[in-house]
Amino acid sequence: MASLRRVKVLLVLNLIAVAGFVLFLAKCRPITPKSGDSYHDIHPRAEVANLTAHGISSIQDAVLKRLSLLEDIVYRQLNGLSKSLGLIEGYGGRGKGGLPATLSPEEEEKAKGPHEKYGYNSYLSEKISLDRSIPDYRPTKCKELKYGKDLPQISIIFIFVNEALSVILRSVHSAVNHTPAPLLKEIILVDDNSDEEELKAPLEEYVNKRYPGLVKVVRNQKREGLIRARIEGWKAATGQVTGFFDAHVEFTAGWAEPVLSRIQENRKRVILPSIDNIKQDNFEVQRYENSAHGYSWELWCMYISPPKDWWDAGDPSLPIR
Repeated sequence: MASLRRVKVLLVLNLIAVAGFVLFLAKCRPITPKSGDSYHDIHPRAEVANLTAHGISSIQDAVLKRLSLLEDIVYRQLNGLSKSLGLIEGYGGRGKGGLPATLSPEEEEKAKGPHEKYGYNSYLSEKISLDRSIPDYRPTKCKELKYGKDLPQISIIFIFVNEALSVILRSVHSAVNHTPAPLLKEIILVDDNSDEEELKAPLEEYVNKRYPGLVKVVRNQKREGLIRARIEGWKAATGQVTGFFDAHVEFTAGWAEPVLSRIQENRKRVILPSIDNIKQDNFEVQRYENSAHGYSWELWCMYISPPKDWWDAGDPSLPIR
């Protein structure tokens, strides 16, 4: 009897499953509007009246609107990661547009200690968004240049030791925001044996959640110095091109394409982009006019004026040797 009862129960469950599957197919099958029926009647949640070209465009607009809403929801969730660190995301706020950022008199007092520690106003840095907008100082002709779609990918390597967390993360956000996704292979953070606790678990947890799979952290077990730290970053890199940067930089739009294009033409080239200045006291972005990197006889890095033949060519988009 018990066996018979189990068979009956199994039969009933199978019937329910089959019935559910049939209902599922009936609900999910595509519906073709009949003549005289409006698309709105069949899909009351659609924001269109029929399947004309205008209607399809409206559907696309509605989908894009919903995707944008979903993106905002995801962004707010990710934004919570920076809030837990006392940091800010978004394109507004203090220092927007590369303008000088300021502190209140009360905040100025709190900023004195960190300023002496890092050599820049790290307290103010925490009040500036990780995504702040900065001006695009490229000459007009540079903005008009077109590049191929087959450019090599770059691994961006940041070296740091006891840098302010907000400055490191602004460098990372800036790199992600202003490097075309197909060209950015990865970002590698090389910690040359920092002492600061916020640069350990908090940094690693943030980048792993905010940029999963994109940002790697390499830890040196002892202080190696700048060059050996760079080599450790290079060993971890998988991109076709490697770019080495200080961990206190901000990128502008269109920085990567000319660099990668020049290297694609000749893989033996070492490219140094034109670098504007970020003032240490107020994080104002200060434009440096046309200049090239050079070295004094003591091997100090310096900016030098382009040679006469570069000026004579009259084309500010040309590279400077």
